[in-house]
Parts: sequence; C-alpha cells; structure tokens
Amino acid sequence: MSIWGKILGALFGFMFFKHVVGAIFGLLIGHFFDKAYRQNFNQLGGFGRFFTDQDNLKQQAIFFHSLFSALGHLAKSDGKVTDREIQIATSLMDEMRLTGDARREAQDAFREGKARDFPLVDTLKGFYEASHGRRDILQVFLEILIQAAFADGQLSQEEYHVLEKVAKPLGFRRRDLDYLISMYEAEIRFRQRGGQRAHSGAGQRQHSAGHQSAYSEQQSIDDAYKILGVSSSDDEKTIKRAYRKRMAEHHPDKLVSKGLPEQAMEIAKKKAQDIQSAYELIKQKRGF
Repeated sequence: MSIWGKILGALFGFMFFKHVVGAIFGLLIGHFFDKAYRQNFNQLGGFGRFFTDQDNLKQQAIFFHSLFSALGHLAKSDGKVTDREIQIATSLMDEMRLTGDARREAQDAFREGKARDFPLVDTLKGFYEASHGRRDILQVFLEILIQAAFADGQLSQEEYHVLEKVAKPLGFRRRDLDYLISMYEAEIRFRQRGGQRAHSGAGQRQHSAGHQSAYSEQQSIDDAYKILGVSSSDDEKTIKRAYRKRMAEHHPDKLVSKGLPEQAMEIAKKKAQDIQSAYELIKQKRGF
C-alpha cells in the first residue's frame, strides 16, 4: 500500500498554508494521488500484486492480462466457448503454476477476452509498448497462443483469423505467423518421435512399430530442419547459425532478463528442448 502521496501532501500542505488545516488538505490530496497510482499500477487485471521484481512488475502484469484475455478471445472465435477450451486455459494456468488470487485474475482476464466488444487490438498494442517491442518476448507470447489453438489437435479457420489479429499489432506479418505455425506443427510431430522411443524402451515394440509406420525417420529429420528454420540443402555453417539464433530466442535466462515472467518459462524451456533435440538429430545424420 503506497502512503508517500499522503506523507508528502501533508508536509507540503503544512509548509504552504502554515497551519494544520493545510496539512489535512495536503493529506487528502496525497490520498487521492496514492489511490490513482495504485489503480494505474493494477489496472490490468491486478496481476501486478503477484510479482516481487518492481522493475518488471508492470510489464509482467500486462503480459499475463494480455495473454489470458487473448486466449479468451481465441476460445470465443467460433461463437461459443466449449468445455475443452476452458480446460485448455485451465491447463495453461496449471503449467504456469498460477494459484490463488493470481489464478482468479487469469480467469477474469479470460472472461474479459470472451466479450464481443473486447478491445483486443488496443490491449495488444499496450502489451507491445510495455515490452518495448522486444521480438523474442512477443514471439513467445504468440507461440503460447499458437500452442493453445492446437491443443484440440487442429487449427480452425476462425482460430487462425484471431491469431492473425493478434500477430499484426505485435509486429508479425502473415508469413511470420505461418512460419511459426509450421514450426509448431513440426514440433508436435517431433515430440511424437520421443514418445515412440519411450514406448520402445518400455518393451512395447508392437505398439511403437505401428506409430513408426505413420511417422518415419525421414519425416523426423525433415521436421528437425523445420524446427530450426533451415532446409536439408543448407550447409553446416548456416545450420549452426540458425540453431544458435533459435536457442537465443528461447534461452530462459535471456528471456527473464528481458521481462518474460518466470511463470511462462516452462513453455519456453520446452521449445528450447525441441530445438536442441532437432539439432542433435541433424548433427548425427550429417556427421558434424
């Protein structure tokens, strides 16, 4: 609770009017200042209360309010919000370990986003400004929404239109969005490859073999290239440069230092793991 406005108001009121009445008047002015400051600080869903780093507090509050309100808008894209879409939002809150008041604030933001007249573009412009246009933070934000859109196994046309609407005020063109969607689709398939290995290691060879026929080793290599954003015809230097760039975009320490809330870090870590696994497979196949 901020009291500096009251203290300074009372002090200056007493000095200016040379009387206790002036101090009381200054105290009242200071009270309204503190109230206005507090409202401004917590105006975006009140998330500001749940972070201890004062330098990044407002930016992180805006990140979460923008994220869950955009998620609500995405869920309502086809006219109704299903139980499955609510479950997706709930799972994201679980993954980010949002509990108590923070979770309720996320739920409120989700409900706000469902409103037909919700100012999505203005909200995202505010997020862009608060993030100082940092491309890596904005990309992680967009990647989280892409992941949520695919949580039911497919991307509908209505969901794609909302993602387009989200991407534009964040500085991403349609081809950038399509590129990120293509990479995420490759990641989904590539993670299946890891699941196949786990089944095989557990002795379920017949079950694994059935999946292997649907997703071959060549397909996994093709997807590894897509995850790095390169092609099989690129040389070693180009591939290594792309790998370093992609890892830098999702490096946890760098993202936190630039303002990504720690609660969103698990998603970035999974991306980094996919990038690392894809690079290791390419290295193995090409022998460098």
